[in-house]
Amino acid sequence: MASDPSRRRVLITGGSSGLGAAVAEALENRGDGPIVLDRRPPSDGTPHEIVDLADPTATIDAVQRVLTDHGDLDAVVTCAGMDHPAALGEGSFSSWQQIVGVNLLGTAAVLHAALPSLRKRQGHIVTVASTLGQRAVDHGTAYCASKFGVVGFTRSLMAELRGSVGVTLLTPGGMDTAFFDEREERFRPPPGTELLAPSIVADNILHALDLPTGCEIRELVIMGSSEGSWP
Repeated sequence: MASDPSRRRVLITGGSSGLGAAVAEALENRGDGPIVLDRRPPSDGTPHEIVDLADPTATIDAVQRVLTDHGDLDAVVTCAGMDHPAALGEGSFSSWQQIVGVNLLGTAAVLHAALPSLRKRQGHIVTVASTLGQRAVDHGTAYCASKFGVVGFTRSLMAELRGSVGVTLLTPGGMDTAFFDEREERFRPPPGTELLAPSIVADNILHALDLPTGCEIRELVIMGSSEGSWP
């Protein structure tokens, strides 16, 4: 990355919990400057903007406030994600729309707003997809559609930004976070599933950000070795 590596400004969506919080903590521990976009404030006081990523206009405005308050960005990591498993037609369409809004449209809105700044700094983007962005399951039309969309969006972005902004597509398997906590038992990982600690995934994100300008990890799949969601 072209900026001073001793204090990189990195915008993290969903940075108040789960993988996003692990990325923010890892950056802070190294002396970098994480900035969080989330519906809830980080518990550790990390600089943040409160926003519902399902609202593209509010999301773009929040990114603009970050740029005004903190200056140009060296990287954006889009960790925010949500899901409420349901068969199409059983759950409310507003819930379906919210999942796609947060996971896909929120990702696109953040990067649309941040891109001029990232171009200035020859920065880096890491989008977070899912193994369910590359294979489909029942009761997952919204989540799969959104994560398949993130995969296609990111691969297209790689072509658009080649040579100006680094782009990495991260496909994680299951992680040991609160993501599955409120689900029915049938939609949770089976007992004994090897879920990754989010700190391990965060370390790999930082590795992608640490590569010098002109060298990129384009796609990265990381998961527990015995987990069955990939391939």
